[in-house]
Amino acid sequence: MKNTGIKISLFLNYFVFAILLNSVGIVIAKSINVYGVSESQASVLEAFKDLPIAIVSFIVASFLPRFGYKKAMLAGLAIVFAGCLLMIFGNTFLHTKILFMSIGVSFALIKLSVYSLIGIITDSKKEHSSFMSSIEGFFMVGIAFAYFLFPAFYSDTNENAWLNVYYVLLVIIALSFVFLLFSKVEYEIESIGTSLKEDLLQSLKLILIPLVLVFLASAFFFVMIEQGIMTWLPRFNEKIFSFSEVLATQMAVIFALSLALGRFVAGYLTKKMSWVFLVIICVLISGGILLAVLPQLKVDVESLTEISSLSDVPVLGFILPLIGLFIAPIYPLLNSTVLSSLPKSLHSPMSGLIIIFSALGGTLGSRIVGELFESIGGANAFYFLLIPMALLIIFVLLIDKISKKEAQVNS
Repeated sequence: MKNTGIKISLFLNYFVFAILLNSVGIVIAKSINVYGVSESQASVLEAFKDLPIAIVSFIVASFLPRFGYKKAMLAGLAIVFAGCLLMIFGNTFLHTKILFMSIGVSFALIKLSVYSLIGIITDSKKEHSSFMSSIEGFFMVGIAFAYFLFPAFYSDTNENAWLNVYYVLLVIIALSFVFLLFSKVEYEIESIGTSLKEDLLQSLKLILIPLVLVFLASAFFFVMIEQGIMTWLPRFNEKIFSFSEVLATQMAVIFALSLALGRFVAGYLTKKMSWVFLVIICVLISGGILLAVLPQLKVDVESLTEISSLSDVPVLGFILPLIGLFIAPIYPLLNSTVLSSLPKSLHSPMSGLIIIFSALGGTLGSRIVGELFESIGGANAFYFLLIPMALLIIFVLLIDKISKKEAQVNS
């Protein structure tokens, strides 16, 4: 089958970075418990992850087709391999910052390459949307795996035992590198200009297109919601529900699995209904879950007996993470819609813009929730997420309005 090898490579690379990228919530909780930093100090790890993603995406998005997607992905794997080694032997909060900076730089190269190659190896909008939802769903499977992998190395007697997880990650990264090295990538380079400077200028002009700008704003608000929950859910479980450190991390897997299931199901649902209707319904249900659960969590409870068994977890502990099932379809649908509407030569620069705005949204969302978590408590901090949810609905309606208007003009 055409491009089978590279498709497998894309899934494998995305799986590796799902574990690394979204371990930030786990490492934030570990940094607080092991390195003695505060919630607000630990929240900067999100910035060390996301800002390099934004900066690197801006710099290399136009250049990447000329450099080569395979070379870029190999470089990303090599960089993050070095970051994991430094974390093992450094073992300080400073080294967690270096680790996530290397993850951010590497993920920018990986995601730009993956998003661009999807447009090249698929032949229709439906195939593009289906593959995008599948690979984003597989990304969530990787996140879920992380919530099992990290706690497997926790120890009550050795606070540094958790670092052994990075030896496992080094092996996975090395395997991914070797598999990609021998995979054949079949595509022709399509440049949007005659020089790198012209490529960059043409890419920047994309942001002037109203539909593109509204899409980017939507991506920004979605990632603000997703990362606000994903990054702080382990700490939320530990502080609000008094789960043990291991159980708090393991329970967060429900959120990741919900995201994975939601994205796989989205590939089917988009064939049956309007993506705009689906997104709005999902946002409304997500907001409803927050409004139903959070009022029942009055304050951070320090005096409760620690819960370490799954059988003792209260019902609310299971309900809140299920919000992932409903926010899951939003991101791949937004990305696929805008990418499949553009020429393939613009997929790399457009992917760069999506990644930049997503990274900024993730950084801001995590930072705000972290600050609120420390000042007003975790239960109240999550109310903030209702704001980007409301804004997301507004911008999705704007997308629908602009799209219909452009369709009328073109017809």
